[in-house]
This record gives sequence, C-alpha cells and structure tokens, in this order.
Amino acid sequence: MTSGETELAAIDPTFTALPYRRLAEAALNRARDFNVSHADFRFERVRYQRIGIRDGHLQGAADTEDLGLAVRVILNGAWGFAAGVVLTPEAAVQVAETAVRVAQVAGAMTREPVALAPEPVYEDATWVSSYELDPLAVPLPDKVELLSGWTRSLLKSPSVSHASAMVQQVVEHKFYADLNGTMTTQQRVRVDPEVTAFGADEKSGRFDSMRTIAPPAGRGWEYLIGGIHDWDAELAELPELLAEKLVAPSVEPGSYDLVIDPSNLWLTIHESIGHATELDRALGYEANYAGTSFATYDKLGTLQYGSPIMHVTGDRTVEHGLASVGYDDEGVRTQSWDIIRDGVLVGYQLDRSMAHSWGSELNGGRSNGCAYADSPGHIPIQRMANVSLQAAADGPSTEDLIGGVERGIYIVGDKSWSIDMQRYNFQFTGQRFYRIENGRLHGQLRDVAYQATTTEFWNSMEAVGGPQTWLLGGAFNCGKAQPGQVASVSHGCPTSLFRDIRVLNTAAEAGPE
Repeated sequence: MTSGETELAAIDPTFTALPYRRLAEAALNRARDFNVSHADFRFERVRYQRIGIRDGHLQGAADTEDLGLAVRVILNGAWGFAAGVVLTPEAAVQVAETAVRVAQVAGAMTREPVALAPEPVYEDATWVSSYELDPLAVPLPDKVELLSGWTRSLLKSPSVSHASAMVQQVVEHKFYADLNGTMTTQQRVRVDPEVTAFGADEKSGRFDSMRTIAPPAGRGWEYLIGGIHDWDAELAELPELLAEKLVAPSVEPGSYDLVIDPSNLWLTIHESIGHATELDRALGYEANYAGTSFATYDKLGTLQYGSPIMHVTGDRTVEHGLASVGYDDEGVRTQSWDIIRDGVLVGYQLDRSMAHSWGSELNGGRSNGCAYADSPGHIPIQRMANVSLQAAADGPSTEDLIGGVERGIYIVGDKSWSIDMQRYNFQFTGQRFYRIENGRLHGQLRDVAYQATTTEFWNSMEAVGGPQTWLLGGAFNCGKAQPGQVASVSHGCPTSLFRDIRVLNTAAEAGPE
C-alpha cells in the first residue's frame, strides 16, 4: 500500500461495513434544519495494542478500541459539539441536536464569531498510509516471541541485569463529511517499538540503562521484521554501550561544541519549535494548560529564530510521518509549508478558524491542515504537523561534523527534558554522550545535559548535515488541550553542529543523595 488517493477497497472492509454514511446523512440533514452556517460529521474507529516484555516473559498485552461518532456545528457564530457511541440514525440525529443546543448556549458567551477559512470540496476522497503489514493482523504469540527473543539475547551479556521490550501499535480509521459536500475516508497505521537493557556496576554501585534509538514510525509490522531497520545490529551493540556508560567519567560542566544526532535533536525541535509555532499557543489559547509561546504573532517575519542555515518546515504529507494524513479533521487537504526560512520565523501551524482570522499572510487565507482529534469523543483542535529541520543538499556527513570540533560532545538518543511554558528556556539530556577531542571520539561521558534559550541555541547552529544524515524521529504521546488529547508526531532532522553550548553535570546539579 502507498500513501495517496486509493480505491475505497484499500480501506479495511470491516470498517467500510459500518453504517457511517447513513449516520452522516441523518446527522447533517438534521443540523441543516437549524440553519447552521457549518456542520461536519466524524466517525472513527481507533484500535490500539500494547505489548510489554521483561526478561523474556510477557508482562502484559492490552487491546482497546475507540468507536463512535461526533457532530460539530457553527450556529450564530458559536461552536457546538457533541459525540455518541450508538450507531443508529436516530442516535446520530440526537447527537446533532445536542451539538446545536450547545451552540445556542455558547452563543451568549462567544465574543468573537467563529468563521472558517474556505477550502475546496473533496468528493468521496480516500487515503491510506504507507505500510505493508497490518500489525493487528499479526498473531499475538508471534509478536510476543519476537520481543521475548530480543530480551533473552540481551540477558546473555554479563553487563545486562534485566531487559525489557515493548511495542505500541495503532490502526486508525476515520470518516469525515460536511454540509459543503466534502467526504473523506482514511486509514492510518503506526508502530512504536522500544528495547531497553539495564545494568549495574558493582564497584561504584551505579545503575543505568541503554535504550534502542530506532524511532516510532508510520509503518506496519514490517518495521520490526522486514529489514527496514537493522534490529539485530542495534540490539547486539546495546550491552557494550551499557557497559561503557556504567563506567564512563562524569562530564566536566562548561561550554562545549555539540554535534547532535537526529535521534536526540528531534525532541529539541518538538519542544522548542513545534510547540512554539502552534498558532493557538502563540495567541494565548493554550495558556491555562500548556503555556504560551515566546514566538508571538507580532514577531512574524522579523524574529531571528536561528542561524541563516536554518530551514524548518511543517509537513502533514511526508511518507511514514506520524502526523501524516491525507485530509485533516476539518476536511482540509494536507500540505507542506515553511515555518522558519533563512533562520527567520515565517509561518505557523493553524486550523480553519485561525486561518480565517490570521491566514491571509500565513497561507493565502487557507488552513494548512492542522486540525485533529484523538478520538470521536473529542473536538478537533490545532495539532502539530511533522515539523522538521531540513538537511543541506550538499551538507557534510556526521563524521565530517565531528571532525570539525576540537572540544565537544557528540549526543545520541533522547531521554529527559525540561522547557518553560513559553518554550524558551530549556535543557535536554540523552542516551549516549561521546567526548570529542581534536575531531575524534574518545569514549562515553555521563551526566550530561545541554542548556540554552531557544533563540540562543538555534542561532549557534553552524552547520547541518547532508541528506545522508537526515532521520525522521518522533513520539506517540504529544499532549495538549482540556480535556487532554494525545497525538503522534514526527520530526525529521540531520545531524547538526552547535557552537559554545552550556553543558551541565546532572549529578552535581541534583546535589548529594
């Protein structure tokens, strides 16, 4: 299967057999009776499976399913929303009537009338994400045996005391229809595998871990067995990496040049660029829950976010991206656009209501397709695209970047992080840290965290690697909104070089035990 418009037969027939078209017709016809200015209907089935293994034994396997419908309306300039789980036309009508009543009540409290940016009509469009093997179609015993075997192989090493493995799998189906005539059916698959080795150094009493750095991906089960990623090679090196980490010297705090691998840098992008350039945050809509943004709208076109080599895009179309879809939850066809160009803030992520008010100078008055709800029980909100730092077309290799550093640290893999509510002051750690001296690696370091302000950090970026260093990282668990919603998102980036960054010793910062 490949991303793009496909025949409807490509959609799982167990989903297409559900009565969502009849439910949509009933709900939208009833909403029309109230002379709403907009109404849309969403029907979703989201299936989840999580498997956990420890030391070769199954710790737990859980399957859950979220199935239901939702109606959203605009009446007299106010939103109305309601959802339900009963799959009959009569229940769909009741959901529509409830959404209308909510809008009627909300109208008295709405100071600025809601309006949506225009969008072309897409008649019965379908989209299927790019994958080969439905992970939920693979027998559970086969998956358990694979993960158990991985942990058993790690336990053969004397440096590994315990080993765990887990995989999250999601198969998401979504149908959307609105009064304008847009109708979309989509199928999206994603997996998140992770293996961790744990060990202790008897001499120091130090306990630590080493985790795989293969990112979650918009792929199927073939990601774990199909040769896309060399799991055998990565697992084989974990015990030695862990053993070295356990006895590695603690970092001397100070200023260092940093060469940051994409397996670490994606998270810094997520926190300091992805969230900071969500327009609802920049406008203050998220202040009560998740904070605001230093990158306010008045800085558009003038804020020197980073060095002139910095080119960051928002993209909901990239193949295998966790936030990639064909159409968003407002019927907008997804796109790619610039957020930072030549180091300057030039764009934001927005949905149709924000595009109506602010989009004329951002995206030609059109949404860039960033509305998403994580379940049928939640209203769509502006959610993050795949926000990515672009590689230099003829950029250097990772080895060449390291070769240009006299005193520095090479950072691989993500771990803990901290950032303030305006996405400005931050610090990040990682899985592995290697001392760089005179352009060469000289073993691992411990207790490293890099600290900066967002603009200070990105303006210190001297070089980005070439396409051969670019990797699409990401996470399943980006949280936002009240009630809380969780979304998956990817961030691509090349290996990059940053000069004169402040490095902390985390053990010293924590103080005596």
